Amino acid sequence: MGYPIRDQQALYFLTFTTVGWADIFTRPHYKDIVIESLRYCQAHKGLELFAYCLMTNHLHLIARAAEGHELSHIVRDFKKFTATRLFTEIIASPTESRRNWLRWLLTQEGERNPNNTNFQLWQQRSHGVELSSQEMVRQRLAYTHAKPVRAGICYRAEDYVYSSASFYAGLEAVLPVSLLF
Repeated sequence: MGYPIRDQQALYFLTFTTVGWADIFTRPHYKDIVIESLRYCQAHKGLELFAYCLMTNHLHLIARAAEGHELSHIVRDFKKFTATRLFTEIIASPTESRRNWLRWLLTQEGERNPNNTNFQLWQQRSHGVELSSQEMVRQRLAYTHAKPVRAGICYRAEDYVYSSASFYAGLEAVLPVSLLF
């Protein structure tokens, strides 16, 4: 991990980025795979999720591991599972117009990395920052929820489907989280 998780039960702001900053998450089906994997991690791996925002080429989380679990293991398993599942979906999809290019990119990146055998979807290093103060938590929460607005995807953060901003606004969300405030 680029920024190692030292305290496995501490609250972290995490960023996972696709290789080459490739816009993998432009299709709802691919986004849903990430959301379902996060839901699984919440239910079965001890992920305590407080905020998220999935953009076209990266994912922001505010999370920690429940007692008895390790955040670094959850991150490792999440990245491995989603990479494998997404690669399989991309390659198998007859309607994916970018299939050959994405196969080439992900395979090339995998060949460059001795830790992988066939392909790589997520950058090897993740960006994790321990949130040690309420000010840091508030700043990272605002930053996470403002991403789609700054990117011009929506006018209001709570209107973006693949973010926890709607849950914080008291609306429906594709993935419920535990509220920080």
